[in-house]
Amino acid sequence: MKVAVLYGGTSAEREVSLSSGKGIINALRSKGYDVTGIDFNPNDLGKVVNLEADLVFIGLHGRFGEDGRVQGILDVLGIPYVGSGVLGSALAMDKAKSKKMFCTAGIRVAKDKVLHKHSYNRETVELNISYPIVVKPNSEGSTIGLTIAHSEEEAYQGIEEAFRFDEVVLVEEFISGKEVTVAVMGEKDNVNALPVVEIIPKNSYYDYESKYAAGGSEHIVPARLEEKITASLQTNAVLAHKALGCEVYSRVDFIVPHDGSEPVILEVNTLPGMTPTSLFPDAAKAVGISYEEMIDQLVKLSLKK
Repeated sequence: MKVAVLYGGTSAEREVSLSSGKGIINALRSKGYDVTGIDFNPNDLGKVVNLEADLVFIGLHGRFGEDGRVQGILDVLGIPYVGSGVLGSALAMDKAKSKKMFCTAGIRVAKDKVLHKHSYNRETVELNISYPIVVKPNSEGSTIGLTIAHSEEEAYQGIEEAFRFDEVVLVEEFISGKEVTVAVMGEKDNVNALPVVEIIPKNSYYDYESKYAAGGSEHIVPARLEEKITASLQTNAVLAHKALGCEVYSRVDFIVPHDGSEPVILEVNTLPGMTPTSLFPDAAKAVGISYEEMIDQLVKLSLKK
């Protein structure tokens, strides 16, 4: 079976994608697939248009990969691919819109304010959210462009920084708590949550370095939580996955507040990292699924879409 792996890309998460792509390619080859690796560039679509492959494994992260655009191209070409389709990918990438879907599904979200670059005015904007606050681009991952602001001046600086990466910026209340994530995988009518992973970053919060540098964070599987909270997180992860129309797999991030209140969903990742330090492979390993077996299962699930 011929599988093409798209990786790299041109987003701010390119370096992460290069590592994910390498891992996916090696895993597929170890399972006997005929693999072609493509360092994807949206300005050179010929490599995709002229693909001779039975399936595409998308190892891209961020824009032009995780946002539904590549999925749309592959749909037009009639080439099946691993993971979510156009709508699920686009919704998950748009944090503000996906939060509305989560609310409808009954999942708690953080209070927020959405800012648009074309209408933003520092002199007149009213955030109306108590400090500290989280400022981040609406459609970026890996905490790129994110600021935790403790004052008005830090907030304004964070907003300007976030606008460097996106035309839309999300300002949210900061919720102090334990960072956890839930990997989800399965067929459309049989989606299951893997064990909850607890994240202990070496830095003050789970930033880019904590995510991808060796030793940047510690992952505890299963997370040190009460059974009731664990069950709630797994249920809500599957709910969020379905609410956005995701397919095959995703990873859902939450904060479990220190004050004992209901967990808060942060976002759904439709193409979660597959690097040596990534969370999804750690969750799979906890239930006896090796990295290579996990990649193989994702291929087989995708062929049933």
